[in-house]
Amino acid sequence: MAISHIDRTARPRDAASRAPRVAARRRKFLRAFPGGFRDETYLEWERNYKWEAHQRWTELLSPAVWRGLMRQGSFHEVAARAVAIESRTNLLFSFEKMALRDAVKPGAGARAFAEGLYEFLHGRGTLERRFERWRDVVAALPRRQTRVLTWPIVTVFGFLADPDTHIFLKPNVTRLAAERYGFPFRYESRPSWPVYASLLEFAETVRRDVRDLKPRDMIDLQSFIWVQGSEEYPER
Repeated sequence: MAISHIDRTARPRDAASRAPRVAARRRKFLRAFPGGFRDETYLEWERNYKWEAHQRWTELLSPAVWRGLMRQGSFHEVAARAVAIESRTNLLFSFEKMALRDAVKPGAGARAFAEGLYEFLHGRGTLERRFERWRDVVAALPRRQTRVLTWPIVTVFGFLADPDTHIFLKPNVTRLAAERYGFPFRYESRPSWPVYASLLEFAETVRRDVRDLKPRDMIDLQSFIWVQGSEEYPER
């Protein structure tokens, strides 16, 4: 699967066959949050903390600030800021947070992380190529006991830095949500571009299906998907 962008105007081929499932998913989301993506409880439970993390990212790791830190050789500072921003969220499991902190403690790990993540977010080339290079950087980071190459670690920083473009992947919840939605999510446990591209396609399918609810960005789309697959929001 080699795609470099997502067509937001294309109609899903099986839209008619998915219609009953989509209607059920919509009802579930609105049962939890009757006001949709502007519901006060939705904002408190699902959106605000992610948006606040994004705002902190734009303040502490803007491209200009980031480049300046790297020119000074302050790779540990870049990594520390990124890890600190994520730490205020509940997006990563505790063992992933620990593995990440351990991976960026050595100088080589901090430098690889800072330079690799910058290239992923702000570098040249297609999104596919940049994603693959970032995946390879994460795979090569130092590790102690717990592996660093997980889908949540690979996707969380893009999601916080640029939620207009990137989405966060929690494998079990997302797979269940896709099954309930009737979307053929192409999942594999090892991070790869075809899987991430499939997730972006899933998000854009949801965007089309709930466009009347006016989702703002991938934070809203990821939250909608989360509601469908998380045990926090049981099926009726």
